[in-house]
Amino acid sequence: MKLGIVITQINPESVFNALRLALYSLQQGDEVRIFLSGQGVEIDRIADPKFDVKGQARKVLNAGGRFLACGTCLKLRQSEGSEICPLSTLKDLHEIVRDSDKVLTF
Repeated sequence: MKLGIVITQINPESVFNALRLALYSLQQGDEVRIFLSGQGVEIDRIADPKFDVKGQARKVLNAGGRFLACGTCLKLRQSEGSEICPLSTLKDLHEIVRDSDKVLTF
């Protein structure tokens, strides 16, 4: 299955759970692409003692998951992106929506 996940928030528990699902899906042999939009582009700034979002994101990357981040949203935050938040476009989001078997939003 091709799974698209769109993350638009920075609630540590919600983002952590979205990433847990992404990792599990990858372990099941699925293809996973995660698009970060709005506040979601701040994912690499989430620091919470209960929910290791950065560590979970690293596991997703290491398992073959792909992150993409809204370039406009990054620019509004004066950010040039990072490994977890690579600069992307609406074209990338459109491709995820078009090509995925399922799309989930968090």
